[in-house]
Amino acid sequence: MPSVKRPRKGSKAFYPKKRAKRIYPAVRSWASDKDAKLLGFAGYKAGMTHVGVIDANPNSRSKGQVLIRSVTVLDCPPLNVLGFCAHASYPSRVLCAVFSEKSAKNLIRKTGVGKVKPLEDQMKKMENVKAKTKRVSLMLYTTPGFKKTPEIFEIPIGGDLDSQLEYAKSMLGKQIKFSEIFKPGDFLDVSAVTKGKGFQGVVKRFGTKLQGRHNEQGHRIIGCLGSKQPGKIRSTVPRPGQLGFQTRTEVNKRVVKIDETLELKGGFLRYGKLSGEAVLVDGSVPGPTKRLIRLRFGVRPKKIFPVDVRYVSNSSKQGV
Repeated sequence: MPSVKRPRKGSKAFYPKKRAKRIYPAVRSWASDKDAKLLGFAGYKAGMTHVGVIDANPNSRSKGQVLIRSVTVLDCPPLNVLGFCAHASYPSRVLCAVFSEKSAKNLIRKTGVGKVKPLEDQMKKMENVKAKTKRVSLMLYTTPGFKKTPEIFEIPIGGDLDSQLEYAKSMLGKQIKFSEIFKPGDFLDVSAVTKGKGFQGVVKRFGTKLQGRHNEQGHRIIGCLGSKQPGKIRSTVPRPGQLGFQTRTEVNKRVVKIDETLELKGGFLRYGKLSGEAVLVDGSVPGPTKRLIRLRFGVRPKKIFPVDVRYVSNSSKQGV
């Protein structure tokens, strides 16, 4: 009887598998833009629902028909501008940082800034390092409704250097909404830390085959760790270890709808009511409920088609 062949189970694209350093990811690359605006945003994963969308792709067989799509609901409350940083080459060392006096007082313990100097003194230092500055990024912090401690992170600004500095200074101490940056139909890249699953064996971690019933040593183990020579285990051999809680990025997630009044019957499971704009993203998003999701403009963008949403399901998802 011929041997049955199949593709391997379990991806080795991200190896070695190890835990993320913090609960929300760091984004290292961003798309470029000629306009002076934020190149990304952030929100909290609330849950999922489904929508009916008209297929606007002219090359699709289902053109003009209503498609039922599962969407992830992100709670995107406004981001507060704490300050802005001047980088020599993003994301390398910071040449200078300017803080909002009003915002920094509320986050002294979180930022470690201490006493903030007047804005005029901070801008004089910024002008001295302007010749070495390559990029300017905003320092933002979240305003979640379910936790006291906000997350602080940086998002770069598009445009040339002069427009970046002008935009950053004008937004100092203000709030930025998701709808001011993105619109329905845009493609996003989402980054998040996946759900942690602890120490797991090779069957769950790599999807290896179960051993037969005659194997007395075990059934959920690797049959052979390698050859006798060289006397070491190769890195390609599946081994038990940490699974989950890893930084992952998924590209080209389309924004289906931005809704300020979306509510499910009974609320979102393990989340409650939304505290900001509800952003419906096509498909799934990594991470569990209440985890911070970093968003950016797609670095490999697709052709944008108009989005025509016919209905959004607001039925209860309790017990699903």
